[in-house]
Amino acid sequence: MSSITHRKNNETYTFVTPAADSTIEKLNEFYWTNELEPHVLRRKAILAKHPEVKKLIGHEPLTKYLVLLVLATQLYCCYALRNTHPFSWRFILTAYAIGATANQNIFLAIHELSHNLLFRKPLHNKLFAVFVNFPIGIPYSASFQPYHQLHHKFLGDEYLDTDLPTRVEGFLFSNVLGKVFFTTCQILFYALRPMFVTQIKFTYIHLVNVVYQFGVDYLIVKYWGWYSMSYFIMSSFLAGSWHPCAGHFIAEHYVLNENNRQKSKTENNVNISKELLPEETYSYYGSLNHITWNVGYHNEHHDFPYIAWTKLPELNRIAKEFYDPLPKVNSWVGVIVWFILNDVNDLWNRVKRSGKQTNGSKVGGLDSN
Repeated sequence: MSSITHRKNNETYTFVTPAADSTIEKLNEFYWTNELEPHVLRRKAILAKHPEVKKLIGHEPLTKYLVLLVLATQLYCCYALRNTHPFSWRFILTAYAIGATANQNIFLAIHELSHNLLFRKPLHNKLFAVFVNFPIGIPYSASFQPYHQLHHKFLGDEYLDTDLPTRVEGFLFSNVLGKVFFTTCQILFYALRPMFVTQIKFTYIHLVNVVYQFGVDYLIVKYWGWYSMSYFIMSSFLAGSWHPCAGHFIAEHYVLNENNRQKSKTENNVNISKELLPEETYSYYGSLNHITWNVGYHNEHHDFPYIAWTKLPELNRIAKEFYDPLPKVNSWVGVIVWFILNDVNDLWNRVKRSGKQTNGSKVGGLDSN
């Protein structure tokens, strides 16, 4: 076991790096840091150098019309398959190629709505999110927004960021078979994990979401049958499983470059120097952004959550010197395969913050912007 001494702000920290033959308890650990999440600092630096970026902030009216086209496509497929058995090749291929792609698009449209990027008024965004929820098959949109806001405001916080795997997941699913199961059923982990990590208040929007969704489900089953309803459910499951677009779930925040071999940490899970950690958010600039509302521009999105998808490439162009040096993901499909087959990639490869105070500031704390 070796140690590294680092000096910062006139204080000296010693970081212990486990040896390759360390016990499993030492090797199986998240990347703990007491540094503030990087996006607040980068946002301030970009605004200081490029104040014109502020002009990009705001909603995108075009989005709602494109979402309506996706909804119409899903509704047509749902109706067309009403007499087709769910275990037939025609049904499965349609659910995978069209349904999963469309529902992933709808998941990410709800993501845009959670940042109030389709309408000026927050209430209109919430209600439209409830409306577009119906092809997913279960009430999802009302809960997603508050949990996702916590993800942004408290990135990496062990109790508030429900995008992070739990320790149970880390222990159970970090071998090859476990990672196959995890990537196959990703959507279930994202749906169920939040309720075990932190709770949010049940509001009237949640009630509207539940009543509306089950009302639509009832009408579909009554008039078109269970096969049609199965199309929506299968589409949602496949959208978060072995689908090219599902690679973004892993690509966004898992530390999967060569630096993840360095599991530098202290004995008490605090005080990892930023210099000893790789970047914790990764962008992807490939063609799948065209059907996922540019969610691949993920560093840009976390830096400026209130810039709509159509303006993220422009943000990247303006602040190119800030984004070009950052590590990137070249393929969402490749990320899924690499995550499973490379033994150094597992569910422990996430940066976590303990929520302790650092120089008077709460780790992962709120920023006025």
